[in-house]
Amino acid sequence: MKESILKKQEEVKAVTEKMKNSVAIVAFKYQGLTVEAFQNLRREMRQNGCEICVIKNNISSRAAKECGYDGFTDALVGPVALAFAESDVVAPAKVLFKQLSAENNKIEVVKGVVDGDVFSFDQLKELSTLPSYETLLTQLAAGMYGTLSQLSIGLNMLVENGQQA
Repeated sequence: MKESILKKQEEVKAVTEKMKNSVAIVAFKYQGLTVEAFQNLRREMRQNGCEICVIKNNISSRAAKECGYDGFTDALVGPVALAFAESDVVAPAKVLFKQLSAENNKIEVVKGVVDGDVFSFDQLKELSTLPSYETLLTQLAAGMYGTLSQLSIGLNMLVENGQQA
């Protein structure tokens, strides 16, 4: 086989692995962004545990098909970048929608894949409003702590009054 074909097959294999190892992938259009704005977006993504890659659409669509994300391939048309997250499902959507509302109205979120399911623009927007996993765990722990502390106070009052619980 030709060298170029082998090289493309290796690229598809690498992107397929990246997609399989990511918990969230968001495709967005970046046309019209300045280099500085795009670099700032990359920096903010890195700070949130995400990575932005600009990959040829042919290669990324082949990788998406290999991963079973057939509904995601229609988003890979024109100048599209992919944001990958390996741990936090909410992070890429949250950063992109924050940038979209802030100053970069040139960003257009197209579609995404979250935990193997293809998400539309509206679903990604709703996902971006959710708190992070760590925040949700903290809220759960605080709620459980409040309930348990009220129970222990109530039981302690019964014991102090000489009643049986």
